[in-house]
Amino acid sequence: MATVSIKNATKTYPGNVQALHGISIDIKDGELIVIVGPSGCGKSTMLRMVAGLETVTSGDIHINDEWVNKKELCTLSPHECLSKHGLRFKEPENS
Repeated sequence: MATVSIKNATKTYPGNVQALHGISIDIKDGELIVIVGPSGCGKSTMLRMVAGLETVTSGDIHINDEWVNKKELCTLSPHECLSKHGLRFKEPENS
């Protein structure tokens, strides 16, 4: 398992479009969280940043005290990028 710490993470796309506005959360080893919200609110962007698939405009993301957003972007699939940190997506049952 893993601990995840997100501190004041923001994501701004070209044209000054802000997808995330200062997200902060600490997730302890073994905790279960659910991320919900309307389409376009930044759920997938946040998970892609945690997985190392998307750059972080500002703020910090740590997994097990490893500074994730200061590394090169992951070139594996989203599932493989998260799996290397012991994290998993819940697969839809009817996909």
